[in-house]
Amino acid sequence: MARRFSRNSFFSSDIGIDLGTANTLVYVRGRGIVLNEPSVVTVNDKTGQMVAVGKEAKLMLGKTPPHVRTVRPLAHGVISDFEITEEFLAYLIRKAQGGRSRLLGPRVVIGVPTGVTNVESRAVRDAALTAGAREVYILEEPMAGAIGAKLPVTEPVGTMVLDIGGGSCDIAVIALGGTVSSKSSHVAGDRFNENITDFIRSEFQLAIGEKTAEDTKIAIGAVLPLPEQLERAVRGRDLATGLPREILLTDAHVREALAPSMDALMESMKEVIEKTPPELLSDVLERGVTVFGGGALLRGLPELLSRMLGVPVHVAPDPLTCVVRGTGIVTEDPEPWRDTFLHEDAILTHA
Repeated sequence: MARRFSRNSFFSSDIGIDLGTANTLVYVRGRGIVLNEPSVVTVNDKTGQMVAVGKEAKLMLGKTPPHVRTVRPLAHGVISDFEITEEFLAYLIRKAQGGRSRLLGPRVVIGVPTGVTNVESRAVRDAALTAGAREVYILEEPMAGAIGAKLPVTEPVGTMVLDIGGGSCDIAVIALGGTVSSKSSHVAGDRFNENITDFIRSEFQLAIGEKTAEDTKIAIGAVLPLPEQLERAVRGRDLATGLPREILLTDAHVREALAPSMDALMESMKEVIEKTPPELLSDVLERGVTVFGGGALLRGLPELLSRMLGVPVHVAPDPLTCVVRGTGIVTEDPEPWRDTFLHEDAILTHA
């Protein structure tokens, strides 16, 4: 039987976490969003100790000696390294509470990609419990983002959302507090970076790093022609000579690089639409699709999706924080959302 909540069952230290592949955001009940850290950890293999976490660790990407690894504990939105994820969550929980240890750890609401398996969701739960959480509640990120965007997810209308994060892209149609049809794919921020890296290697015979690809995407990334051309100087290693070289990249280059991923994204969205009941599709046609996550900031994306799907497409206000704001709304008053928790009976009780 599903466990019921009282409004007072969540204490002031309760926490909402958007556990992302690229960035992790933390909401503390009563205080709002208190942390926004890259999901990166630097580890010294000689000592087994963490050297840096978050922003400090991201600055070390590609710049560490052989015995120091800068790793992402999550891949495609799910745990790839359990021990490092556990330490990362412990760091976030401790920092969110001002570094103070408490007799009772916080209850934690965590957003995860849609379609995660029981094993993957249990890994997230166990990592958070070991990191100091008292209880853990799992929400699918499309649902959390829809709650954060203040969409009518509990009403008898179809709401279609697209969450483009760093490691995964989640598409879902939601109605009456549940997911009617959904799909998760790896066509997301990291794939876009790979597209740019591969394009520059192929077209310009230049090798660039992950951070350079990310910065280029943010600076001049676009999926439709822009009124004014954007340009950016990109530096890397010449594959022929092995020496440093600089090229001038334009938004047209990035658009060409991202074209395969845009095609794959369209196919995924069409799959979800095909699995959606006609009555809910009429709601989607009327209300449109809401996009959030870092990928929502890609220039021209809403217009391209609207043109290809034939429905209105809107970017949610402050799309980067939609998911964590959704987890925060749940921590503030969990009772209305209790039916939206993922695998509730399997993961809510602290053994």
